[in-house]
Amino acid sequence: MDEELYSRQLYVLGLPAMQRIKAAKVLLCGLRGLGAEVAKNLVLMGVGSLTLHDPHPTCWADLAAQFFLSEESLGRSRAEASQALLARLNEAVQISIHTGDITEDLLRGFQVVVLTDSKLEEQLKVGTLCHKCGVYFLMAETRGLLGRLFCDFGEGFTVEDPTEAEPVTAAIQDISQGSPGIVTLRGDAKSQPFYDGDLVVFSGVEGMVELNCHSPQPVRVQKDGSLVIGDTTTFSRYLRGGVVTEVKRPKSVRHEPLHTALLQPRVVAQNTQEVQRAHCLHQAFRALHKFQQLHGRLPKPWDPVDAEIVVVLAQDLEPLKGPKEESLDKALLRTIALSSAGSLSPMAAIVGGVAAQEVLKAISRKFMPLDQWLYFDALECLPEDEKLLPNPEDCHPRNCRYDGQIAVFGTGFQEKLSYQNYLLVGAGAIGCEMLKVFALVGLGVRANGGSLTVADMDHIERSNLSRQFLFRPQDIGRPKAEVAAAAARRLNPDLQVTSCNSPLDPTTEDTYGDGFFSRVDGVVAALDSFQARHYVAARCCHYLKPLLEAGTQGTRGSASVFVPHVTDAYRGPASASEDASAPVCTLRHVPSTVEHGLQWARNEFEGLFRLSAETVNCYQQTRSSLSDRDRTLLQQVLGVRRTRPRAWRDCVVWALGHWQLCFHDSILEQLRRFPSDKVLDDGTLFWSGSKKCPRPLRFDPNQDMHFLYVLAAANLYAWMHGLRGSRNQDALRELLKLLPEPGSVGQNLFSAGAFTPSEFGQEQLKELQGILEDWSKGPPLKPVLFGKDDDSNFHVDFVVAATDLRCQNYGILPVNHARIRQIVGRIIPAIVTSTAVVAGLLGLELYKVASGPRSRGTFRHTYLHLAENHFVRSVPSAPAIQWFHHLKWTCWDCLKVPAVQPERTLDSLLAHIQEEHGLKVTMLLHGPALLYSSGWSLEKRTERLSLRVTELVEQVTGRKPGPRQRVLVLELSCEGEDDETAFPPLHYEL
Repeated sequence: MDEELYSRQLYVLGLPAMQRIKAAKVLLCGLRGLGAEVAKNLVLMGVGSLTLHDPHPTCWADLAAQFFLSEESLGRSRAEASQALLARLNEAVQISIHTGDITEDLLRGFQVVVLTDSKLEEQLKVGTLCHKCGVYFLMAETRGLLGRLFCDFGEGFTVEDPTEAEPVTAAIQDISQGSPGIVTLRGDAKSQPFYDGDLVVFSGVEGMVELNCHSPQPVRVQKDGSLVIGDTTTFSRYLRGGVVTEVKRPKSVRHEPLHTALLQPRVVAQNTQEVQRAHCLHQAFRALHKFQQLHGRLPKPWDPVDAEIVVVLAQDLEPLKGPKEESLDKALLRTIALSSAGSLSPMAAIVGGVAAQEVLKAISRKFMPLDQWLYFDALECLPEDEKLLPNPEDCHPRNCRYDGQIAVFGTGFQEKLSYQNYLLVGAGAIGCEMLKVFALVGLGVRANGGSLTVADMDHIERSNLSRQFLFRPQDIGRPKAEVAAAAARRLNPDLQVTSCNSPLDPTTEDTYGDGFFSRVDGVVAALDSFQARHYVAARCCHYLKPLLEAGTQGTRGSASVFVPHVTDAYRGPASASEDASAPVCTLRHVPSTVEHGLQWARNEFEGLFRLSAETVNCYQQTRSSLSDRDRTLLQQVLGVRRTRPRAWRDCVVWALGHWQLCFHDSILEQLRRFPSDKVLDDGTLFWSGSKKCPRPLRFDPNQDMHFLYVLAAANLYAWMHGLRGSRNQDALRELLKLLPEPGSVGQNLFSAGAFTPSEFGQEQLKELQGILEDWSKGPPLKPVLFGKDDDSNFHVDFVVAATDLRCQNYGILPVNHARIRQIVGRIIPAIVTSTAVVAGLLGLELYKVASGPRSRGTFRHTYLHLAENHFVRSVPSAPAIQWFHHLKWTCWDCLKVPAVQPERTLDSLLAHIQEEHGLKVTMLLHGPALLYSSGWSLEKRTERLSLRVTELVEQVTGRKPGPRQRVLVLELSCEGEDDETAFPPLHYEL
């Protein structure tokens, strides 16, 4: 398993699931746009082999959604034309083509068979054979703005890991002896995470050790949050510690074959109205297949005669079994039929992403599969006014790459798309998918009229290749924006795309300033930090530009649209949620969670390899006196060394000595001060509750974490001193055999606990300064800045090993090394399926924004969780209206001050604001710089009031407004406002 390539995906699926995926064989029939999306996702995710079957020749309409095809592919079979480009996505996946018939013998050679955009007769035939042979079967299809997916995993499919969430764990406060036993958990009873019937196991329990090896047992949750378990009467008395952990239960799923499910559809829906709509969509698909069977073709685009035939066919269908069916919505059926001939890239991305995730569920048995049917429609993308709907002439094929899209929206809309000018911020996973959408829909392809700018400052890493499908191995190290723009241009040579390697942030407002945004019609944010999203959203509010924004985490995703004066503005969280830092005393002396150990390890890294080096360098330059903090840092970095290390062996000796100090000597010292049986004044044990009595460790090079700590620490220490390290683990093991036991390596300069900084005597201080003088004769040390993205630099290795050992000291279990690496590296779990879906959802909102003004009710925010088949689409909120006396505004409004000659003074500006808006300003700011306050002295106010506004800004900030800057943005407070009032920004025109 290439763990570097699939690192983000491994955090979603886990290694066992990935190994199953790597060994899987999949047959994919149908390589139009939807099939291409499924194939792309499966190959990027590393399925073992993929066999393609589509003998049909490429036509113009295919190019609207099939990104492996081009004009040169016309006339060639879609499978053959797609194979080479598909294979380049992942060389580890075997790609082959089947050109013969689909037979039972063929199907038996695959674990999963996927049919896309096929005729009903083929769906029924293949679905029946797969059900008979025990082969997992999926069918997916799109028709214009309508899509559906069907899964049949057989009558006894077992889901081994139903949810994406990690097993729930909780720390134990107490366990009673009795029948039944009662487990009291630490923390707030209201927030305890267990439910009646959950299976749990115990670990790390002291005293009542019988529970640690007990088989999984069910619990019952009491009102106070405690857990009722089995009989503990005969168990030993509970002393302290321990963790209770949920055991996930497998779930069984029963699926019907397609021929049965066609008349008994079970759909994913949130309410009765959605169920009724899904049934109507189900019948619409049946009617479209019937029409195709009768006429040998789909209904003509926006042909009213064909549409009426489809409506009649739907009404004449055999009714569905089950609850009494509501009468079919004729208007809905008619709209579906009119727009059903098209092929759209966003719809293919959405349905193809969900379909690929279902394939993974079948292969890996991880996450709950669909309850057979999923329906999705986006008919709200069509014009609200019926007079603006296309006519048959508008949608007639032009023999161009947009024919599939023109069949839905018409030529007028296609022309409008070609003149759009957009900014894409972020060329990562979502950014690459959005570039594909832009290229296929024809956004900004008109020379001297349309444009697309891609902005991203990052460079391509190997781990990007499993999700960011525009990149290849030879691109590693190159700028993302540059490579992505070139790749998008290959998808559509007419795309007027340029790249920019500068970030969009306050430092680049000269680049992305007034002139730039005056030419932009909209912005797409594909960013991985909330800080960056807030900044981009603020720019969109400032320039009144629509914003399309999406994000993913694992199989979760969201896609949102923000339209000036129509919807509310972006209101995302300020940052990713993180636990508050624990007190230093907790980290140092009484850690009780893995998170405490992790934070201690991060602090160790900073102190040993960055701050200590900076302290030595500062002393080398200034010979200044040492603070208490400096002394504490230096006692660690000097360790058993009295002289600077000269070779790799010296670094290993230091690392071994520091291991002994941290995980043995310091623990013994702590137990000397606070013995395991120490009793407090109130009669309770000191080591009780959340305080776990530590135990010293004895160094054993055969234990992985012991060895990894020394390997990582020695290499970091060597790098800091400008010495060559070593990755040779065998050589290090031999060296460790030659070195004395850690306890006899030599005494640390300051024995653990023997001195606190305030207790340093003159003798110790003199010795320390003498050693520093010796060290200062050499070159400066190199501070080590923690880096999370390079797995070979030992940074994350050190923190993982230190965290594990610290948790061993304090009996904190279990320690999930993958989770530690994820937290330390700030790694966001990611998988291409959710990325593809959210990009498709943004593509639908792009259609709406680009079409022109429309009501808020047609826009959609979407939240999805593919692991749990959770899809929620909602209408965005309206912008909140705020009032102050007579003044009314929303988040999209500003107070404009027109430019005049000569330029206004601050005094005349304040007078203008009071005259025009009735506001008496008490405070005026430009960013964080305070320009004026009514609370200042009369002298200071008089001095400021006489200055021109631009002179004042330059005087306070030290910067002149740029030559291309058209507006100064000022913030104000006014007399009479309350704490909740947030006045709109003041736009002072230059």
